[in-house]
Amino acid sequence: MTQISSSSTRPLLGASLMLVAALAFAGSNILQSVLPTPQQYGGYGMASTGMAFWQYLIATVFGLPLILRIGLKNLKTRHPGLHELRAFVSALGIHVFVYGFASGVPIWQMVTLLATGPLFIILGSALFLRERVSGTRLIASLLGFAGAILVSGVGTDGFTLRTLVPIAAAALWAATDVLTKYLSREESPETLTVSLLVLITPNHLLILLAATTWAWLLPTHVPAGLATGFPFQLPGGTGLLLLVLLGALTAGAQYLASMAYKRADATYLQPFSDLKVPLSALLAWALLSQVPGVWFWPGAILILAGSLLILLREGRVDPAKAIDETVITAA
Repeated sequence: MTQISSSSTRPLLGASLMLVAALAFAGSNILQSVLPTPQQYGGYGMASTGMAFWQYLIATVFGLPLILRIGLKNLKTRHPGLHELRAFVSALGIHVFVYGFASGVPIWQMVTLLATGPLFIILGSALFLRERVSGTRLIASLLGFAGAILVSGVGTDGFTLRTLVPIAAAALWAATDVLTKYLSREESPETLTVSLLVLITPNHLLILLAATTWAWLLPTHVPAGLATGFPFQLPGGTGLLLLVLLGALTAGAQYLASMAYKRADATYLQPFSDLKVPLSALLAWALLSQVPGVWFWPGAILILAGSLLILLREGRVDPAKAIDETVITAA
């Protein structure tokens, strides 16, 4: 969860901060893949729901200074229901995302398909916020869609229903962004930020309890890795240290991204944020021997080209018209 403020000052520093944030996101993706992997395959066998809960609880603890700095007084709002819906959809997107790792979707495919999020944001903004879709954004969306088709492996042996998991996560996070845009018409950036920081962990707990109840009532109908055993159980030894590191990387990546957005425009920073796609693939290749499929690189290039097109055509933002907004960044 990050509060961002569009600005045109110190763009190079902003780009550097976003690059480090992308590396932190890539590291968290590696840990999100390792922790739910069964122990017989070298992992720690955590339920994906339990991992997500502890990950964001730990990240919230690391983020307490930010919550206190913004101030709980900013929780006052005229739209408590929409804020809760926004936090729940955001948390659900995180659980769907980490379930993808637990179900065996390779990191390179998870992160690349997550980059389809802007397609859903454009669609949601047009349908629900009545925003005009420019030709540039339409072309960028088509490029991203074509890239997603290549990376997903549709029409080849590499495609399975699990491939749709990261796309579902992207759609949920896009819904979070559309709700954020809607609320930003009346709410301050401080209210948007602190409400998400405060509400995200209780919603993770709600989803964890729902998944645990599902596993208890219908044990034969629960997807593998969703809520195995006692999902509140923490791993021991190295696994616990990796879980704490995952929470710290999550909080650190959010903070670095927030600092980057305070120093440069969002459209300028998007290509640097997108670097987490190849960085995650390269780390997974080097550390976990996950070799990307043959269509990964051309598909990733098309998705990144969509962001670059928006950067080149819409990247010049008038500082006098810059706005504050709050977004969720999780991968």
